[in-house]
Amino acid sequence: MFAIIEAAGWPIWPIIVASVIALGIIGERLWTLRAGQIAPRGLLPQVVRELKQAGATPAMVKRLSEGPPLAQIFAAGVKNVNSPQEMMKESVEEAGRAAAHELERFLTTLGTIATASPLMGLLGTVIGMVEIFAALTPSSADPAHLAHGISVALYNTAMGLIVAIPSLIFYRYFRGKVDELVFDMEQQAVKLVEIIHGERR
Repeated sequence: MFAIIEAAGWPIWPIIVASVIALGIIGERLWTLRAGQIAPRGLLPQVVRELKQAGATPAMVKRLSEGPPLAQIFAAGVKNVNSPQEMMKESVEEAGRAAAHELERFLTTLGTIATASPLMGLLGTVIGMVEIFAALTPSSADPAHLAHGISVALYNTAMGLIVAIPSLIFYRYFRGKVDELVFDMEQQAVKLVEIIHGERR
């Protein structure tokens, strides 16, 4: 591995840094964006049951506001349990936007790495080509310089693609996952509002 880095020259270091950042983001998002951690399945029936039994107590609101994103959205609705339906919907929507923003954390950075890595690889390719042409003289060509230039060009191109392809795949996967989770939370929040205001059982 060190031989490859040495052969690729200094242009490969930004790609290596980008790969480390991408791996960190992918690992963190895989751990964070688990459906059970974001929108637990039994939470809505539990909240409805507690509301019917004891009403919207401060302890319940506090517990929900400290829970997963779906619980935080429910907390916004439960706080306004005695407010008009429109006001409750607005508070739930505001909490939903905050939750969606939190779920999208680091995705812009991952998308940027997926886009920029091939360009960084291309930069290394151009630098390698410059070294190749610099080694060519009217009288002779230095084989060592030619080989080094070819190594810089090819290794940087390959590394840029190796970083970009998984980054793009995971970026698309996480975008779809976030959209799915946000849609699910919206549906459950609407159900809670309708249950509280008697439009749904």
